[in-house]
This record gives sequence, structure tokens and C-alpha cells, in this order.
Amino acid sequence: MLKRTDNYEYYRLKNGLRLVHRFQPGGVSHLAVMLNAGARDESLNEEGVAHMIEHMMFKGTKKRKAWQVISRMENVGCDLNAYTTKEETCIHASFLHPHYGRAVELFADICFNSVFPQQELEKEKEVILDEIHSYRDNPGEEIVDEFENLIFKNHQLGHNILGNTETVKNFDRETLIAFTEKNYRPSEIVISSVGNITFPRLVRLVESHFADHQNNHMFMNRSAKHAYKATNHSETRENFLSHCIIGNIAFQYNHPSKVVLALLNNVLGGPGLNSRLNLNIREKYGFTYSIDSQYNAYSDTGWFGVYLGTDAATLEKAVSLVHKELKKLRQDSLGSLQLARAKQQLIVQMAIGNESGLQEALGIARNHLTYDKVETFAQLEHQIQNVSASQLLDVANEVFSEGHLSTLIFHGTNA
Repeated sequence: MLKRTDNYEYYRLKNGLRLVHRFQPGGVSHLAVMLNAGARDESLNEEGVAHMIEHMMFKGTKKRKAWQVISRMENVGCDLNAYTTKEETCIHASFLHPHYGRAVELFADICFNSVFPQQELEKEKEVILDEIHSYRDNPGEEIVDEFENLIFKNHQLGHNILGNTETVKNFDRETLIAFTEKNYRPSEIVISSVGNITFPRLVRLVESHFADHQNNHMFMNRSAKHAYKATNHSETRENFLSHCIIGNIAFQYNHPSKVVLALLNNVLGGPGLNSRLNLNIREKYGFTYSIDSQYNAYSDTGWFGVYLGTDAATLEKAVSLVHKELKKLRQDSLGSLQLARAKQQLIVQMAIGNESGLQEALGIARNHLTYDKVETFAQLEHQIQNVSASQLLDVANEVFSEGHLSTLIFHGTNA
């Protein structure tokens, strides 16, 4: 059944697969297939398998060799890519609009007909092991994953998306096949599109290539939330700089306070040069080149954190200043002018991000996967405009509560 809400059109196949589309005139179109399966769906001996599958889906199907999979879109100038998160695996492409049929057919082929050749798997293991080593050479990235491991201790959300050297080396075809058979179900897939195609034609293409795939009888078995306990941990690394994250668990993706925390996070350490962390620590004292805050929401939980990298000699002072900024937001209400400016800044940042058709396609796919609908830009803008100064104070006192903050430090040797 075709359905339309605001600028978006929706369709659900009989097997449960969902399709969402926004017509956009012009030459370039964007298509994404988002599967509700990621690192948190792995067992202990499978850590990294979702990410490995993302790589291996391009290594051959029942009817295509690896070079044919890659060439199918690249030969007509398309940009084909994929990524894995804690909760999703996504394949996406940007292309000239006459190639919609080519993209839909290829996506169905690699989602459901990948064969994971053992020879290719052995080669890809080496690629991913290099990726793991490269990641460990970048402590500013590694500390983010280690912080998640700290706050989600003994929980699948603490899994590193890349896995570890032991699990990656032990993967075989059967491991990959078992994971896809369990998790790659049409009812847990959203296809999103932003581009120059009529919706009825897109529906026919998706029906033609995805409708015959059926659901298995397995059910998603994501474990419930774990018991969070504030933890402080530090270790010495052979880095020149010291790296630190201070944070807490936070709201899930569809929590009513999600927008409030997003606005608060933007005030504190968002991308703007006028964020409080940037002005009052980097610009005022020059203690750190890189400092920001982030809020990451998952389907049933989330986390907030402030990251900074600084010289070992200034680490203690920088951390103290971060706590000072968090305390200000817990105690001091934003004035009406400050609040209006903060809202305007976040709304414009969102509008700029929405200018990318690909980013919109990825955003509406995740939105639909989580909500079974899409929050439009107008709806998000309305939610932001309705945030009050008292709500910001309440959320700051809940999420930035000093007794609930965890800290992870990689002490640099200054060598």
C-alpha cells in the first residue's frame, strides 16, 4: 500500500521490507539499504563479523565475481559504499537517475546472494587486521571505542565494530553465513531513496528484486540495558599527547529528551567555533588543539562524552575546566537571547547537513528503521524551538551529574 506523509512516500512489501522515498529532481540520485544488524548483535566469538560481512558482500555473489560486483555501479560512474555501526549495516550508492534499476538489482544480489568465498575471506582478514592496527595508531579514535567498552562493560554495545585480532583470524564462511541467515531478514530492512524517480516505478523495482526473499523464524535477541556504574580508568600509552573522555550514559534514539540533549551538546561542544569548550578551553588557554562533545543515541540507550587531547602537563587543568563548564550548565540557566541563538545555530547546522541528498537518504533510513516513520526537518525544527531553558537545566543535571560521570584517560609519555 502506497502512503504519503509530508514530502515522503512509504511502501511496505508483504515480507515486511519497508521503502521510503523523497522525489528530488535533478541528475544525481541516492539509494540506501539499511539492515537492522550490527556489532551489538554479535556473540563473543563473533566480534567483528558484522563489519567483515560488510566487506565480504562485495566479494562475489551466486551470479557475480568480485570484480563484477564492484564494476556494476562503478562502470557507470556511480559511487558505491557501505558502513557498519553498533546497530546497522548499510549499503549505499549515488548515481545518475537512469541507473536506479541497476542499483536496486545489485543491492538485492549482494544482500541475499553473497557467497563469501574462503579465498577472498582470507585476503580480507589481512585488510581488516591492518585496519585494526591503523585504528590503534590513532588514540583519538581508539579512546572513543574504549570509552564505550568502559560504560557498556560486559555488554554487546561495548564491542569494537572492527572486532579483535583473535576473532577476525578465526572467521570462516560458516560464521558469516550463520550471522546473515539469522539477522538479514526483509522485515528488518529499510530501503531509502532521494532522487529523480516516480514512487510507483521505484516500488515496482523493489518488488521485482526484494519481494521473493522471505523472513526466517528467528527473532532479534538484543540484550536488555545493563546496570551502569560510573567508572574512572587511566592507562599509560606511548603517545606524545594525553587523551581523555568524560561522559555518561544518555537517552535512547526515540527518548522525548533527545532533542534537548542534542541542543545542550551543541552549546557545550558542538562543531561551532563558539562552543563553550572551544572558547573557554582551547581559545582562552590554548590547552588543547582538539576538544568537543558528542551525543550518540542507540535504540534502547545512548551516551554523552567530552573528548580532549592535550599535553600531559596541562591535562589536569584541562579536565578541571571541562568540569567547570559542565557545572555551569547544571547551575546557570541560559538567557532568552542565548537560548534563541543556540536554537538557531543547531537548526541551521541541520539544514546544511540536509542539503546532502546522500546524508538525507541515510538519515531517513535510520529514522524509518527506528520509528517506522520519518521525522521531517519541519518537525525537528518545531521540537528544537519548543525547548525551554528549564528543560536544558533538567537534562544537564541528569546527564552531567558529577557523581554519574565516567572518565577514561590515555596518559601520554611526552617522549
